[in-house]
Amino acid sequence: MHRDNAGVPRKLLLPMMLVGLLGALAWMPLRQAGLAPFAMPTDDAAPAPAGTTALPPSTTPAVLRSVAAHSTPMQSPLRRAFEDSTDLFAYSRELLALSAAGDADAMWLLSLVQDYCAGFAADPAGYAQDSRVIATLGLSNGGAMLSARQRVQQRCARFVPQDGLSLPTILTQRQRAARAGSLAAEAALLAMDQPLRDDDDYRRELVQRVLDSDDPFAFFAIAPVMGTSASGRRDTLGEVSGSELSEIAWRIASCELGMDCSPDGAMMTNYCVNGGICSQDESQDFTTFARDAGVPRQGAGNVDEMVGTLLSHPGADG
Repeated sequence: MHRDNAGVPRKLLLPMMLVGLLGALAWMPLRQAGLAPFAMPTDDAAPAPAGTTALPPSTTPAVLRSVAAHSTPMQSPLRRAFEDSTDLFAYSRELLALSAAGDADAMWLLSLVQDYCAGFAADPAGYAQDSRVIATLGLSNGGAMLSARQRVQQRCARFVPQDGLSLPTILTQRQRAARAGSLAAEAALLAMDQPLRDDDDYRRELVQRVLDSDDPFAFFAIAPVMGTSASGRRDTLGEVSGSELSEIAWRIASCELGMDCSPDGAMMTNYCVNGGICSQDESQDFTTFARDAGVPRQGAGNVDEMVGTLLSHPGADG
């Protein structure tokens, strides 16, 4: 691994600089496939989050919370295993077998594993070395970052560079899943600017299918395209689009529908590992953290209204 004159891995310099700015900026935008963090709006009137508290490694399976206002079906055991499995390599072998038999949901879940483990699998030794360097830097959120990185390293331990967990691999996997019938994969492709069809009628129809579904993964997957990149496209992407708050609302709606948004879940882990975005309260799930750290006070009512709009469709109510 290349190192500069100070002995710090060069690929860590930018994340380290950005982590240093977290006292002034609530969130750091990071655009990757799938489970990447997103840009949160800042609020000059509200103090930015202070120091962070380390998140302890999870010792219990992730729990998918039920929401009283919505009678959504329980996640399938295969989906729950994405969060619960301590060995994602073994889980991926199961998904590969099911994918070969034509299971579209298994194809989608395999892309989530590839996305979650890609950073570690590209260079396991380098990943471990970077963690050791972070431990010596005395960062205010270093403990939380290390805990999150440890979760990834433990769950992805058997992946190696030869597995080829790259963005092209993830894109190809999601294209296969979408063509096989996975709505979540189809939504993810739209968010990656690689839709199955490149026309506004298709985009409008896809958004409607997601809204009419009760699939938390589909809500989650389409969220990135509903942010500022959708500005001026409400006629195509719907009324809940075009701002940072819109993207947050889609993600919160996915939590309401059963997405695992818990402190140790994949969503929060990715924010912490990839963006240095680590909650100062280890008990906060995504919904609580987003409202606390990323939503300006004057925008809270708007987010609630947006989430209510998204969940008012027949499919979301069961």
